[in-house]
This record gives sequence, structure tokens and C-alpha cells, in this order.
Amino acid sequence: MSSTQANAAAIRAFRIIEIISAAREPLTLAQISERIELPKQSVHRLLKQLESAWIISRNGPGKHYECSSRVRKMAVNMLMVDGPAAARRAILQELVDTVDETCNLAMSTGDGIVYLDRVEANWPLSTILSAGSRVPLHCTASGKLMMSFLPRQQRERLLNKLPLRGSTSQTITDRDVLWQELISIRKNRLSVNNQEYMPGIVAIAVPVMQGRSRACAAVAIQSSADRASTESLKHFLPALREAAEHIADTFNENMAML
Repeated sequence: MSSTQANAAAIRAFRIIEIISAAREPLTLAQISERIELPKQSVHRLLKQLESAWIISRNGPGKHYECSSRVRKMAVNMLMVDGPAAARRAILQELVDTVDETCNLAMSTGDGIVYLDRVEANWPLSTILSAGSRVPLHCTASGKLMMSFLPRQQRERLLNKLPLRGSTSQTITDRDVLWQELISIRKNRLSVNNQEYMPGIVAIAVPVMQGRSRACAAVAIQSSADRASTESLKHFLPALREAAEHIADTFNENMAML
């Protein structure tokens, strides 16, 4: 293969990754071929190469392709250190100064949640979860929030395969109960964690929206149960939602630079 052909193949492979990463759900070979406007045979060859390099993966037994956990981890790492990260940090710090509680920004990594940033209040929680920490989806405010904004079929698949381990006596381990909570969270754009992940820790989270129906991240306020309740934390919702809007602007700036 000549260097020109190799460059063309690399560009096409990158374009495939872009198409898959931008999709709301895993895509079939036919869908990818249609969007990239290339023959199925050529696309299939590139998909096999990307899959063998663990850049994309197939969802379930069918031939639906999505970005691998390797790519999602790389994307999160980039967001933690890119230019707008400083702006997000400043927004979180301003929120902490306003509500006097610990606040964090988190994103989904497929089967879990990772903190992009976290700012402690003057009285930090007994458990420190720094930027880069990973926590479960089903028993955290940010995790449940991100699950709720998945398309229905993707949400069902994820819920069916997640091990709903009981971290505390408050953890929701019944799939039907959790499903109904996710519906309510999506409707209200508000998620709560009432000591579901760690005893003595409460939190609320709201989405960082891209467009009308896509949540790209979650902003949360956390406190100890002896200082606050989920209901008392809701008094800070106006400030929390305003911070989420400002953080959304930083993600939109990223997209504008591409």
C-alpha cells in the first residue's frame, strides 16, 4: 500500500470513528456505509481493523458498532486536560462558593461514571473522590442521570447487563424500580442519591445538555447526611442549573473548534 493509500485509509477510519461516536445508538454496517458514502466491503474491512485494535466494539451478538471503552477513556482524559477544563473548574469553584458544598462534574464511560473535575467545600467529605475517580451508574446521582438520557433501547440493554450490587441498604437493586426512577429523572432533569452509594453521603445532579435531548455530562452537589438532605440540597437547584448551562457552553466551544 502506498503512503497516499495509507493516508486515505487512515482518514476514512477516523471518519468512521467520528460517525460512530456521534451516533445516539450503536450503528450497523449499512448505516455507517450510508453515512460515510463508501461501499460496504470497504467499510467492513476498516471496521475489522478498528475492532482488532480495540478502537470500536460490537454491541451484543448483532453487528452493531460502538466506540470501545478504550476510546471513551481517551476522550475523558482529553476533556480533563484540554483548554476549556480551566473554565469548567472556575464554574465549579463559583458554584461551591455559592452553595458551600462539594461539587463535581462527571461523564459516563459506558458502564460507569468518571469525575472530570471535583471541587471540595471548606469542610470536605470524609471520602475524597478526586478527578479521574470512577463510580457506579446505578447508585450515584450522576450515574442515574446519565443512564436516564440514553435512548430507550440502549437504556434497556445497559440496565439488563449491569450488576445492580447493593453498596448500601439504600441502593436500588430492583431493575423495574430503577427503570421507573430513570423515567422520572429524565422527565424532571434531576437525579438524587440518598446514601445509595456510600452511607452518610447525599447528592443531587442535573444534566449538562447538548441540544434538547442529549446530556453530555452531569453536575452534582454532594454533602454529608448530617449536614443536608436531598430535599434541602434542592434549594440550590437554580445555581446548579445555571452552572450546568455555563459548562455546556465550554463543551460547545470544543465542538466549534473542530
